[in-house]
Amino acid sequence: MKPFSSHWQVAQNVSLKAWNTLGLEAVARYYYAATTEAAAMAVMKEARAAGLPVLVLGGGSNLLFAADWEGLVLHMRTGGRWVVAETEDEVLIEAAAGENWHALVMWTVAQGWGGIENLALIPGTAGAAPIQNIGAYGVELKDVLDEVRVWIAGKGVVPLKNEDCAFDYRDSIFKQMPRGDFLVLAIRLRLKKQAVPNLSYYALKQYFEEKGIASPSVAEVAQAVIDIRRSKLPDPAQIGNAGSFFKNPVVERALFERLRAQYPSMPFFEVNERQVKIPAAWLIEQCGWKGKRRGAVGVHERQALVLVHYGGGTGAELWQLAKDIQKDVAARFGICLQPEVNVLGGG
Repeated sequence: MKPFSSHWQVAQNVSLKAWNTLGLEAVARYYYAATTEAAAMAVMKEARAAGLPVLVLGGGSNLLFAADWEGLVLHMRTGGRWVVAETEDEVLIEAAAGENWHALVMWTVAQGWGGIENLALIPGTAGAAPIQNIGAYGVELKDVLDEVRVWIAGKGVVPLKNEDCAFDYRDSIFKQMPRGDFLVLAIRLRLKKQAVPNLSYYALKQYFEEKGIASPSVAEVAQAVIDIRRSKLPDPAQIGNAGSFFKNPVVERALFERLRAQYPSMPFFEVNERQVKIPAAWLIEQCGWKGKRRGAVGVHERQALVLVHYGGGTGAELWQLAKDIQKDVAARFGICLQPEVNVLGGG
């Protein structure tokens, strides 16, 4: 691979340990922190012209570095959020790709605007949100996203509307694009000024029933989500993790009925007439992995869906743990768990 030369002061051989919430050591051959869209696009184009693989990095909360990155890490550090348009009922806001997601949520909550309060405390950036179609507590980004402004190789800057993004469960059109062929620059969200709280998620509904609150405010919903998440999920600042490591599998009803006959207490969620979603955490726990530790890595003691790094381990070790969990779940249930986390260099 030929050396990469740029007048943008691209750094070489940079540790990524501080830039992934698992706290795993990995080295980027080239690294550039972009604080403007113009710089981000320019460096992206230069790297592509040099034949370098490009990894666009946001908050590093959904990444597992199983090896060093032998290319360019383009770290989106752009910031800003603003109102684009508003009516009596709605407000259209835009956020730069590098804007912290939770900070964005709490800003909208402070204004009394509803739509993303159920997505409070999700780590990461605004630019990463549409790629993953982030979701929690009965809400997904696709429910409020109006537009994604994205640079696409060969096309330039393109505004993609909601219907252009092919959103699905933790999926989008961006996951079908080759890495380095696109760069999310900003997102637009359409929020409600008189929001009706979404309490469809059982834990959230139960939270307010216990408090005797029938119609909570946007701020109260956000706080409830924060409280519930903190009670269930470990803080990456305390122990390395990337949140939910696996997607909850969606299976055909025939397989679900066979499993339910064998495991009557198995939790599930109806998707449609043909498909059912089964909690991955339950499957992992049934295989005996919850709370297990293997050297520097393990499965969290309170949440089997979260793989953790205690420190001093490698991405390869954590990825091997994940593969062993996949193998056990497949052998027992006939279900192949898919990582929600983006695994880099896993082979």
